[in-house]
Amino acid sequence: MARRMTLAQFKSHLQQQGNQRRQAINRYNQVVQSHNRKVKTAIDSYNREVRAYNQRLRANQQRVQQAIRQLQSRPVVVTRYVTFRTSVETLHRSYVALDRDQGYAAEMGELLDLSERENANSLDVMNALLNEQGAQLAGDDLARLKDTRITGELVTLSPDLDSRWRGALFALDPRNPDASRHFCTSSREIFTEILEKRAPDDAVLQTFPDCAKTKDGRPTRRARIQFALHERGLLTAPLEQFIDDDVENIIELFKVFNSGTHGEAASISFPSLVAVKTRVEDGIVYLSRVFA
Repeated sequence: MARRMTLAQFKSHLQQQGNQRRQAINRYNQVVQSHNRKVKTAIDSYNREVRAYNQRLRANQQRVQQAIRQLQSRPVVVTRYVTFRTSVETLHRSYVALDRDQGYAAEMGELLDLSERENANSLDVMNALLNEQGAQLAGDDLARLKDTRITGELVTLSPDLDSRWRGALFALDPRNPDASRHFCTSSREIFTEILEKRAPDDAVLQTFPDCAKTKDGRPTRRARIQFALHERGLLTAPLEQFIDDDVENIIELFKVFNSGTHGEAASISFPSLVAVKTRVEDGIVYLSRVFA
């Protein structure tokens, strides 16, 4: 049976219902406004990242094109650099093929961005070596050679690798008669350990029993790269080729830089030293990301 209400009680009841409706509407509007603010913040953040990425992309593309024009304007006249120049041109062709391939997932964005940087660095080193001017070093120039962008990439693999890299940088001084041997040996060992720690023999052979092998039956560098990309679901022929050519290019650079018995760094100008150091440093970061 319905409860009897006085007129005052009825008015109070209507007022309570009205207040409840207004409160519900206010709560709904607050939720909608909060959601809209979050969506706007996310869109603004995404657009900033896109603009920053496009800006980096344009800068890298301009840098690559400028380096290519500069390289093409020079004949091959320095016998010592012929093999390395061939490696540089091979890496650039691999990058062009990689850039043309459109079948990449969204998570490939950073790796493709870094691949373009690797190609640009390789071209920069070649041009720096062909443009030696023998500039004198100042104190702050030496400090630039010791600075590094490598932070946690090597420590996560092994504290010893990080120590080796910092030791290699410490030795990278034109006044050090053993600079080239120390820098190249330490850096090459870092590349080898990244490959072997992240793609150990047993794991590679279990996944790809018919992979290419060295004379002693171990997986080749390329087989390890193939394994790493397969494990991350990023295996494509152009990317595999580019990474292998990238490591080969750095190895060829070691041969150039260490072509003398001792002290080769003393005959290389500061701009070339910086370009070499940047090439190797970014190469370590790149390979670490590939094998992450």
